[in-house]
Amino acid sequence: MANILSLSRKSHIGLFIAGAILLIASLSPAVFAATSSKPLGIEGKVPGGPPKNAPTITFPGNGSSFTELPVKVTGLCQSGLLVKIFKNSVFGGSAVCNGGSYTIQIDLFVGKNELIARQYDDLGQSSPDSNKVTVTFPVSQFSGLNRISLSSSFAKKGANPGETLTWPIILSGGNGPYAITVDWGDGTQPDIISQEFPGTFNISHVYKSAGVYNVLIRASDKNKETAFLQLVGVGNGEVTDRASSSAAIPTKTVTKVIWWPALLLIPLILVAFWLGRKHEIFSLRRKFDS
Repeated sequence: MANILSLSRKSHIGLFIAGAILLIASLSPAVFAATSSKPLGIEGKVPGGPPKNAPTITFPGNGSSFTELPVKVTGLCQSGLLVKIFKNSVFGGSAVCNGGSYTIQIDLFVGKNELIARQYDDLGQSSPDSNKVTVTFPVSQFSGLNRISLSSSFAKKGANPGETLTWPIILSGGNGPYAITVDWGDGTQPDIISQEFPGTFNISHVYKSAGVYNVLIRASDKNKETAFLQLVGVGNGEVTDRASSSAAIPTKTVTKVIWWPALLLIPLILVAFWLGRKHEIFSLRRKFDS
């Protein structure tokens, strides 16, 4: 009888040790080493609330008067967000906040201009309005109130490097013909466009590399009156250092703990204990019966 109980205990201990070994083995880290010419990862956007903080306008000061254009509007903002300037509730220009500040070149309406700034996230959600700044541009500087102006339905537009970015621009006021120059902000020569009549026309460009660029459009009419519009052009993709792009990429070792085998083994271990117990009871009964 004592020998039988000893064998039963040993059988239990053996099953327990085997199950523990399987469990520990399933929880041990699996190490993967891989070399790739491109970084691997998972990217996604989780919608959230709009920006809570408003940008500021630090220049120009309230009550300023200007006789020359363009006017540089500067202020503080949240890095990475798109900042738009509005003059008398009309879109006047845009820039991406960089290092906590922005600079946007704008023109002005004749007379009083009320300026505000808003910042936008990638989902197009806007922040509260900035402080309001009122500036003036004297009426005497112009032949009339039909002043030339530029606008666009897109404050920011992008295309893949090597592909054509086409951008509709709205030209109004002034007297034709018009001379238009477009500086795309990537160091290439500005485009020069001739436009006979006001209306919507397209500008186009091919960015050679990924990046975010300030696009400055300048238009003048036959009376030498000028209008300015600053926008944000984007070459889609990750901005990289081309000088080091051919450097060897070292092997990266990533350690991952695999948990799912443990979850599968737990019920198997319990079943194994139950079957072992049933087998032992059956064996004991046969011994006693014999």
